[in-house]
Amino acid sequence: MNIRQAKEYIRDSVKIYLKKDAEGEYCIPPVYQRPIFLLGAPGIGKTAIMEQVAQEMGIALVSYSMTHHTRQSALGLPFIRHRVYGGRETDISEYTMSEIIASVYDVMEESGLKEGILFLDEINCVSETLAPSMLQFLQYKTFGKHRVPEGWVIVTAGNPPEYNKSVREFDVVTMDRLRVIRVEEDYEAWKAYAQKKGIHNAILNFLDLKRDSFYRIETTVNGRSYVTARGWEDLSVVLTLYEEEKLPVEETLVEQYLCNEKIAREFSAYYDLYQKYKKDYPLEEILLGTAGRTAVERASAAPFDERLSLLGMLLDRVQGDIREIMERSDFLSDLQRLLITERSLVREKPETKTGDLLALLKQQEEGREKLLQSRGKANALSAAEKRKQRAVIRFLKEARQALQQQNGTDGQEAFLLLKQRFDNCLEEMRRKIRRAQEELHHLFVFTEDAFLEGNEMLILTTELTVNENSARFIGMFGCDDYQKHSKELMLSQRQEFLRREIEALAL
Repeated sequence: MNIRQAKEYIRDSVKIYLKKDAEGEYCIPPVYQRPIFLLGAPGIGKTAIMEQVAQEMGIALVSYSMTHHTRQSALGLPFIRHRVYGGRETDISEYTMSEIIASVYDVMEESGLKEGILFLDEINCVSETLAPSMLQFLQYKTFGKHRVPEGWVIVTAGNPPEYNKSVREFDVVTMDRLRVIRVEEDYEAWKAYAQKKGIHNAILNFLDLKRDSFYRIETTVNGRSYVTARGWEDLSVVLTLYEEEKLPVEETLVEQYLCNEKIAREFSAYYDLYQKYKKDYPLEEILLGTAGRTAVERASAAPFDERLSLLGMLLDRVQGDIREIMERSDFLSDLQRLLITERSLVREKPETKTGDLLALLKQQEEGREKLLQSRGKANALSAAEKRKQRAVIRFLKEARQALQQQNGTDGQEAFLLLKQRFDNCLEEMRRKIRRAQEELHHLFVFTEDAFLEGNEMLILTTELTVNENSARFIGMFGCDDYQKHSKELMLSQRQEFLRREIEALAL
C-alpha cells in the first residue's frame, strides 16, 4: 500500500487498540495488541506519518531509532536488591528501567497525556545481543522487567534487507507477533502531504512533469544512487532559506539532497527555468487582473512545461493567501470561544471590574502556554496548531496590556474594548477573504483567456479540489468560477488522460 493508505490503516488500528468497554477496560487487552511493523524502502515518509497520526488523534508520540541501542541501554542495567522471603534474607538481581520505557513515562508526566504511540524505527537492525529480547518485547510489551504502560500502542518500522546491510531478517516466530504493512513509494500520496507541509512549488511542478524522478534507488558503476521523499523535503527547506537570503542555488547544492546525477542535473536546470518564469511573467498583475494582453499571448504560445510552471506559480501565490486565511479563521473561532467566557462573566456579575477580566485573560494565557509546552514535548501538536496557539496567546497578551491602562473601569466597558480588538481582527480577515476571492476570479479568467478550456483549466480546478485549504475556502466562502468550470470539465473523465500526457512529456 502507499504511505497515505498506511497512515489511515495505522490511525484506525490505534483507534481500535485504544477503544474501551463500558467498564473502562481496553476492548483488546494490551497483551493481545499486535505491534504494527511498517516495512518499506528508506525515505518514503514512515516517520512523518507517525507524527501526523499522533497529532490528528491528540495523543503522545515517543520515537526511538533502535540502531544505536545495546542490550544494556534498551533493557536497563542490573543492580542488587536485598529482599526477605519467608523470613530468609537474600540478595537478588534486578534491572533499572529501560531508557525507552522511561522516556514514555517522562512524556506522560510532562504532557498529562496517558495514551500514545511508541514508535521504534529500524527495529530489524537491533544488535545481536538485543535480538533475543525483541521477541519478549513484541509479545509482552516489556523491556527487561518493565512493561510499556497501558494505553501505549507500539508501532515499529524497518527497511527490507536489500536497502540496509545491517538488517536482520525476522524469523517466523517473530513475524507471527506483528501486523506487517508493506509500504511502497507513491507520488500522489506524498503530494497531498507536501502541499499541506508547504513543499517548495518548484519541486512539486518538476515532479508533476517528471513523476519517475520522485523516488529512485539504483546501483550504477559509480555506486548506489538514490532520490527519496526525505531528500525532496529537506531540499525544499534549503531552497526556501537560500531564496530568503538571496543565495545562488547551484547544482552542487542540489546533489547533496538528490543523490542521482541525472535527476539532480534535470532539477537544477528546471529550477533555473522556474526562476526565469517568475521574472518573465507579471504574477501579481495577473492575480490583480491588470496584466494586459501581453502576458495572455505569451502564455498561450508557451510550451506545456512552461504553462504548467506558470500555473503552479500562480496557484502557489493564491494557495498561500488561502492557507493564511483558513488558519486565521481557525484562530478567530478558537478566540471567539474564549470571549464568550468573558461575556458570560460580565453578564452574570454586573459588578465585574477590569481587574477581574485581566485575571481571567492571564489565566487563559498561562493555560495556553502550558498546553503549548506540554503537548509540544509529546509531539501531539501539528505546525498549524502551534501557530494557532501562539496567535491566541499573542492576542491575549496584547489585549491584557491594553486593558491594564483601563484598570478601574467597569467590566462591561472593558469587555467592549476587548471585543473591539476581536472585531478588528475579524474585519481584517474579511478583507483578505475578498482579496483571495478576487485573486481566484482573475486566475480563472487568465487561464480561460490563455488556455481556453484546455488541460490547464483541468489542472487548476483539480488542484483547488484536492488541496485541503482551498477546498475548505471554496466550501465556506464560495467561488462561482470554480463551480462553473468544475461542472463543465467532468474531472473524473479527464484526469487519467492528463496524467498520461504529463508522464509522456520530456523536458
